Amino acid sequence: MPNDSASSNAHVSISPIKFGTDGWRGIIAKEFTFERLIKVAPVAAEVLEDTYSSPDSQRLIIVGYDRRFLSEEFAQATAEVVQQAGYDVLLANTFAPTPAFSWAAYHRQALGALVITASHNPGIYSGLKVKGAFGGSVPPPVTQAIQDRLATASSTTAPKPGTLDTFDPWPDYCQVLASKVDIDLINRAITQKQLTVFVDTMHGATASGLQRLLTAEITELNSDRDPLFEGGAPEPLPKYLGTLIQTIQTRQQSAEQEAVVGFIFDGDGDRIAAMDGQGTFLSSQILIPILIEHLAARRQMKGEVIKTISGSELIPRVAALHHLPLHETPIGYKYIADHMLETEAVLLGGEESGGIGYGNHIPERDGLLSALYLLEAAAQTKQDLTHLYQQLQAQTGYTSFYDRIDLPLASEADKQKLIAQLQSAPFTQVLDQAVTDVLAIDGYKFLLADHSWLLIRFSGTEPVLRLYCESHQPEQMAQILAWAKEWALR
Repeated sequence: MPNDSASSNAHVSISPIKFGTDGWRGIIAKEFTFERLIKVAPVAAEVLEDTYSSPDSQRLIIVGYDRRFLSEEFAQATAEVVQQAGYDVLLANTFAPTPAFSWAAYHRQALGALVITASHNPGIYSGLKVKGAFGGSVPPPVTQAIQDRLATASSTTAPKPGTLDTFDPWPDYCQVLASKVDIDLINRAITQKQLTVFVDTMHGATASGLQRLLTAEITELNSDRDPLFEGGAPEPLPKYLGTLIQTIQTRQQSAEQEAVVGFIFDGDGDRIAAMDGQGTFLSSQILIPILIEHLAARRQMKGEVIKTISGSELIPRVAALHHLPLHETPIGYKYIADHMLETEAVLLGGEESGGIGYGNHIPERDGLLSALYLLEAAAQTKQDLTHLYQQLQAQTGYTSFYDRIDLPLASEADKQKLIAQLQSAPFTQVLDQAVTDVLAIDGYKFLLADHSWLLIRFSGTEPVLRLYCESHQPEQMAQILAWAKEWALR
């Protein structure tokens, strides 16, 4: 009896299966278990069929995985239970970036893809991302339908199981990416020492990816498998990039003037950050304006620019330079993907955390495709990314500094207390700046009189409070974030 009681108490303490900003994630062997996964997977397949089945689609589900602890085994279990539910399954025979499986779902006319990954979360996590037949993250109504159906689902076996085959996700994926850019130009620039490229794959699923796309030699770091991610997390943030910074700063420089770029990909390869030749970190707040300029000015591409509420104010200014329409969404690429599907012409959609996707591809963020476009921009201009960014600041007359602080939450009660304060008494002043407007489409974004802004938002995937700020001076930005942190912790 004591053992049963302890087991019951432990069960009660586990959070219910819930899909957040992008997928269901949980601590391995606690929230994310084989038992729970094999319950979710066939339900997800059923909802994908109900949502995306068409005369052209097959009763096919793609299953893929990243390089985390037990990812292959979780993927195998997913594939088998979906097969037993009557679906044909294509199971990856190796790890690959999540966008590769999104592309496979679209390219092979499948109902969708189930991808075992916890993206940028620490190594104790695993997760499940659900991708639709269109090649992107399913919208909230689809994940809600999965959650609702789980409440009444029972394990059933179809009268006739489907087939289960394996496939290599890399060749088709690399082929479509290479078709989007001038690969020969990039290779020549590297070979002729006009461009030097470093890549930090953060022990994740993009390992070997950029080198598969290029014939010229690049330097790849942290490409071995480490499910603990050196005790950190596979997230493209400066605190995890000491090796890349040191490698770039101590490199042997060419006698000729060269552009130097370092890329950083998150654990499943759908997000990107970069670094210049001085080891300066370049977030997507910097990369997205560069990409808009490159695609619109040099590639003569048109379409709407989609940004999230946490995106830099430089993004709409660069879009305006090229007379491109702009749309703003809540945080989470699924909202961008949803709008992409509703809009006839999209140039790109990007979010502050590094996810950027393109209207001429599937509606999915893709770190490797972003890297190729940035390399093409550097090769064509023979300038590094920081110089390209500074040119845009000069053109728009807008210079800003951005940062984000993540604060772990001790309990759900703490979260609810802060939410109640924001709802009942939103800020009217931040430091010496009056609040001129409040946007509440995702968290609370306070627009200040000097055109700075502060966003307070709770993570959809972790028990974390995120504080975002953009301001004209780094000192002002730091002071606003310190003020917000003090408010959250008191």
